[in-house]
Amino acid sequence: MTNVVSNLFFDAEAPVLYEIDTHIVGSSPATRRMKQMLTAVAPSGAPVMLSGDTGAGKERAATAIHHASGRDGQLVAVNCAAIPGELLESELFGYEKGAFTGADERRIGLIEMADGGTLFLDEIGDMPLELQSKLLRVLESREIQRVGGRESIAVDFRLVTATHRRLTDAVAEGKFRADLFYRINVLPVPVPSLANRLEEIPELIDRMLRDHSDQHPHANLPHFAMDAIERLQAHGWPGNVRELRNVVDRAIVMFPGRMLHAAEVDNFLLLSETDGAATNNAPGTGFAVGDQEGVLKMLREKGSIDIRLILRDMEIGMIEGALQVCDGNVTGAAQALGLQRTTLIEKIKKYGIKKPH
Repeated sequence: MTNVVSNLFFDAEAPVLYEIDTHIVGSSPATRRMKQMLTAVAPSGAPVMLSGDTGAGKERAATAIHHASGRDGQLVAVNCAAIPGELLESELFGYEKGAFTGADERRIGLIEMADGGTLFLDEIGDMPLELQSKLLRVLESREIQRVGGRESIAVDFRLVTATHRRLTDAVAEGKFRADLFYRINVLPVPVPSLANRLEEIPELIDRMLRDHSDQHPHANLPHFAMDAIERLQAHGWPGNVRELRNVVDRAIVMFPGRMLHAAEVDNFLLLSETDGAATNNAPGTGFAVGDQEGVLKMLREKGSIDIRLILRDMEIGMIEGALQVCDGNVTGAAQALGLQRTTLIEKIKKYGIKKPH
């Protein structure tokens, strides 16, 4: 009888485990614990709260929960910190035609779009207090009203929230409603930072490169030597997995088909940490990414170097390389470099970089 029950449990759990493993990479003790928790909470319809540092992978965990939940609807993700408070209500609830100036037609809100699926509210700690009370009413009544509307619309969605803040402190400070906190913190799942699972870096890099290869089948991918991996594992990773992804994206652009060693990794990490340190009115040094011999030569000849100028030239070289690989497409180059498009445009203007024709 025990074997029958165990087999039934395994059969029921297998699809959930598959979805979790598909979306969550890593075999460290910290990640295994998180996977166990995600496997347990995914089939439930109860709210899940993901906590962890920015860039740790909370959205990927939310995606895993959604796909393992068996819900037929879509996953709708909302970053509460990225939308101004005065606009967030109309984004979430939608609005009727004529509800306010500029509302020329009815718009379906994100909560309504998540009907039958999962609503992922990232950085929920940044949601304005007034909107928190409206969200609480939705969770209790399972109904919404569009802005400017009178009709109550039934909604059925799985709620997953995420925060990098200590919401208990926000509750104590009066910045977050206690009743909403207890309503959404039913199944808490901590997402470990990359610094707590450094042994996973080779697995994560392999997954990122495979993902890129799936999107670009003819891409010539870089390779990370053992000393490069060791250097990455010695890094503190304040930007978490997101920072590692930037390093991999830069390697794809700057070292296609080539082997990266610790020196190149150092350049990438140093460039991230000192972004914007160089000025535009100083003469260049002529250094390129990985030009350690040139640095040593200058040290021997002059006794000192200006690290800002070297980093500036490295940054210029990376931007020019990204634009070349992306055929002058600024959006693609920005994605490859891990920058916002507007930031890259500013740097192109700042350095007087000409896009390839």
